[in-house]
Amino acid sequence: MSKAASELDALLALMRALRAPDGCPWDREQTFATIAPFTIEEAYEVADAIGRADMDRLRDELGDLLFQVVFHARMAEEAGRFDFADVARGICDKLVRRHPHVFAERKDLDLAQLHVTWEAQKARERAAAGQHGALSDVPRALPALARAAKLGRRAGRVGFDWVNAAGVRVKIDEELAEVEAALAGGKAQEVAAEIGDLLFSVANWARHLGVDPENALQGAALKFERRFEHMEQSAQQQKMPLNELTAVQWETLWQAAKSLSDKH
Repeated sequence: MSKAASELDALLALMRALRAPDGCPWDREQTFATIAPFTIEEAYEVADAIGRADMDRLRDELGDLLFQVVFHARMAEEAGRFDFADVARGICDKLVRRHPHVFAERKDLDLAQLHVTWEAQKARERAAAGQHGALSDVPRALPALARAAKLGRRAGRVGFDWVNAAGVRVKIDEELAEVEAALAGGKAQEVAAEIGDLLFSVANWARHLGVDPENALQGAALKFERRFEHMEQSAQQQKMPLNELTAVQWETLWQAAKSLSDKH
């Protein structure tokens, strides 16, 4: 047995012990639904470690994510549905199906051809699973901007899309006008709906411009975070309590923070 197989067996045994009648009360009472938020959180922790180029943390976070997979597989095994071996076998089979140029008839394909082959195989798998709608398997748990772009991409593959980025830009103006109209009407629910339409259009404008909207917003949030931290530090050095700053003082600190970040 390889070292990896041995360690995985130990993890599976540990999971069985945690879920056993004499195991951990918290682990025993969990369900797929209660564990799902932790699974999503751990995936984000992995992405964060990658973003910070922290390999030690990445190792730990990958372990946490693997534990989530083991947890779900164990609960499914207890329910008589499938076990971890079925999960591993399933992904192996899927990867072989989706890489015929590697595991079947060897072909040298460029990236564009690989993309077409990959999507065609995924479409066949969706059809075989009874998912005939173009949008049927877009996960609802995706971050909203990422999901909006993916829905737009899927719809575009069957012909429902803007011709170009300029067309989406016009749509954004329309949605802004509808937000203003909803604000004038004073109905909070309508305002929220129109803001949602506006954000959906912006996500698809980014898609047409070749920009990942989720990554773009993450970058903007990180930039804001760094600039705000600089403002906090500057205010502290000048003995200026944040809650007593005037609009002019805030603007001065903000411009200084922007100037500093633009140099890096």
